[in-house]
Amino acid sequence: MNSGKLIIFSAPSGAGKTTIVRHLLNVIPALEFSISACSREMRKGERNGVDYYFLSAGEFRKKIENNEFIEWEEVYKDHYYGTLRSEVFRIWNNGHHVIFDVDVEGGLNLKSQYADRALAVFVMPPSIQSLESRLKQRETETTESIARRIGKAEKELKTADRFDKTILNDTLAHALADAEKVVKEFLQR
Repeated sequence: MNSGKLIIFSAPSGAGKTTIVRHLLNVIPALEFSISACSREMRKGERNGVDYYFLSAGEFRKKIENNEFIEWEEVYKDHYYGTLRSEVFRIWNNGHHVIFDVDVEGGLNLKSQYADRALAVFVMPPSIQSLESRLKQRETETTESIARRIGKAEKELKTADRFDKTILNDTLAHALADAEKVVKEFLQR
């Protein structure tokens, strides 16, 4: 399907992008989730090929060498994340538009490659303090990983103006409604 579009949701970790993307997948049937590849350990409850394509750092580097990624980055030492070309084509061939839940760097990279065919949305948290609180509530992060994510978030917030749209996630219901409106308008163009 050559008319497929890309919807990109990016945000600092804990801002709510995954919650928003899941909601959009439930209310807009034309969307299909792009499963990212990563080289980190699988977390409790995650499934390979559903949450991520889990690869070893070596396997990930091999796919980089073979130019199998549209975008990728080494977020932390030996912790790679990326989007496989085959995943985007799989979704377009199914007749759907691709929706991404990616970090800020990946989102900007995708937008630069697909330009007008892509909508890049930045999910803005109400504050750094609220991000830290949300990360702690997950109970999946160590104190060190929370500190690392907060440090990264402070840099990522400065890139919001490089996205097509910014959605403030201070009240989830408003953020969900804003996201629906923005995505539906883009798909109708």
